[in-house]
Amino acid sequence: MAGDRFTATYLIETPLDPAHVAEVLAGEQSSGTFTRVAGETDELRERARAQVESIELLDVAERPSLPNGWMSRKGIFDTGRRWQRARLRVSFPVANVRANLPTLAATVSGNLFDLGEVTGLRLERLDLPASYRLQFDLPKQGIRGTRARTGVQGRPLIGTIIKPNVGLTAEATGELVGQLCAAGVDFIKDDECSGDPAHAPLHDRIRAVMRRVRDHEQRTGKHVMVAFHISDEVDAMRRHADLVEQEGGSCVMASLNWCGYSALQTLRRHTGLAIHGHRNGYGALSRHPLLGFSFQAYQTLWRLAGVDHMHVHGLQGKFSQTDEEVIDSAHDTLSPLAPGLDDAVMPAFSNGQWAGTVPATWDAVKTTDLMFMAGGGILAHPGGPAAGVASLQQAWDAVQRNETLDDRAARSPELRQALDFFGRKSA
Repeated sequence: MAGDRFTATYLIETPLDPAHVAEVLAGEQSSGTFTRVAGETDELRERARAQVESIELLDVAERPSLPNGWMSRKGIFDTGRRWQRARLRVSFPVANVRANLPTLAATVSGNLFDLGEVTGLRLERLDLPASYRLQFDLPKQGIRGTRARTGVQGRPLIGTIIKPNVGLTAEATGELVGQLCAAGVDFIKDDECSGDPAHAPLHDRIRAVMRRVRDHEQRTGKHVMVAFHISDEVDAMRRHADLVEQEGGSCVMASLNWCGYSALQTLRRHTGLAIHGHRNGYGALSRHPLLGFSFQAYQTLWRLAGVDHMHVHGLQGKFSQTDEEVIDSAHDTLSPLAPGLDDAVMPAFSNGQWAGTVPATWDAVKTTDLMFMAGGGILAHPGGPAAGVASLQQAWDAVQRNETLDDRAARSPELRQALDFFGRKSA
């Protein structure tokens, strides 16, 4: 890839000539509009226009995937046409955008989802030259920093989520965190619905939680990383991050879609804490296969904002994503954004995870550079939270040693309990 251009890959559906649609798309997102204007000289087009690099014809559908008022007005829906799907690769000049993340996002998506010539459009990939990627923020902690701060090497970080999600007072949250630290977890995060509620103001919650985290670290030497959910307006987020750092914390969590690119960039440049990127709301951008974003493109944009961890959901979990999508998402976060770079971020597996989902996760990714988070899988274990953590540690140790869970459970009672208890519930 030339260093002066980046490339976006799109899946489209259209009853028109895909080559024509590709040119409309390229013009719409660079120098053009629906008709050539006086200032759009040949020199300007050569310098600033996006270029269609390739068109791959795919399958043909009998019906359109999405409604389209423009086509209805033109009577296209009444012509008996078929709906061609195609994959387009379009390159854009770096000079059009420079290191401006909101403008980059608008350039590769923007009005394209409203384009009249398509009945489906999805941004599948975003590929950047290394020189361009390096103009944006890098993770300040990433995988290595997260491991160094928690002292966890050679295995995944075992994490959990504050449950109940909301409703606990600040002091009750602190007491629960103290119990979870004693149980042996490496990572604890707030739920995305818990921000700065009246029953547990964030400044009180941070202090109550970190008092237990510091006490545990003084007793054992182990620092438990807590991702405090600080999503808010930007000045408040900076204040919250400062308090976490003053109290000895190491991580904050932000709801990416609702804070926005600029807020995350501001937070990244303000703090050296790990930023745990929560993708809640991503389903609205991705769930239809011919609309929105694929995860590779989505996570690329957020990694340019400098996040350190990215949620990928979990295998055999409770949400709608297929296991294949979860696996691809994990590989995306672990891959450099441009050849030769070391900018991977840690994938966070969660939702419906327990010891029994460990083998599928290991088989899929064959790495321990991940967070494996279990709410009920730890807190609902019949032997208590410490047994829940132990069951996950035993499961991960087993798969790394090429043992089956049943074989390992013969000498690991916590794992045996988990398989008997949660296995019945998931059957």
